[in-house]
Amino acid sequence: MIDTIPRADQPKNAAPVGATIVYDGGCPFCSAYVRLVRLRDAVGPVELVDARQGGAVVDEIVAAGLDLDDGMVLKMGGAFYHGDECLNRLALLSTSSGAFNRITARLFRNPAAARLAYPALRAGRNLALRLMGRKKLDIAKPKAPV
Repeated sequence: MIDTIPRADQPKNAAPVGATIVYDGGCPFCSAYVRLVRLRDAVGPVELVDARQGGAVVDEIVAAGLDLDDGMVLKMGGAFYHGDECLNRLALLSTSSGAFNRITARLFRNPAAARLAYPALRAGRNLALRLMGRKKLDIAKPKAPV
């Protein structure tokens, strides 16, 4: 699934700038998080990509050696931010509108705090998937050259 959140002041014919967030659409926590986070207008359009649906950006992430079972990915400005780095960047970019955004921004704008919290968040995701009878993403990683 791909959703685009357009920036209000962006001309209709402007080339997309902004960010792509790739997350596990089968995880209720991941899905809720990406729906609730509100990014600043300066980011531009935000594309939400469910890794379970695959696609070019998922292939690109896998080719870069990032494991989507270990964390969601923010692609912005040609760079990938994975796991705790993604959480930290999203906290720095999000607006202060709503209690959810204020709390997550306060908690995760510090890179050390995001790094410490992320393993527990990932464990919660894994437990939720197990309890719901859902499998991990287990997206094939590129084979090493022989």
